[in-house]
Amino acid sequence: MPPTGDPIEIDNDTDTDTLDDMISVVDDLISQLTDAAATLGAITSRIEMQDNFVSNLMDVIDKGVGRLVDADMNEESTRLKALQTQQQLGIQALSIANSSAEKLLTLFRE
Repeated sequence: MPPTGDPIEIDNDTDTDTLDDMISVVDDLISQLTDAAATLGAITSRIEMQDNFVSNLMDVIDKGVGRLVDADMNEESTRLKALQTQQQLGIQALSIANSSAEKLLTLFRE
């Protein structure tokens, strides 16, 4: 590589060795640029993969939260039905107990 600051000039006096050196430098620079572009491509690919992974993970989490909410709602609904059934049975038991007491009182009054 020529020292920094020296102009690169090609004229009729430039010999073959100097031209070969210049071509070698340009080839090295092209190789370095190709490697850098490949690295950038690989990084871009990994970023896209991570983006897809995070997107899929968010979808799975959303579905999981939805299922948990549905499960909680089903559990609460079942509890509510059980409590309503207990309440109805209690009311029926009180009704039966009250009607039996009234029937007994009617028997004693007669």
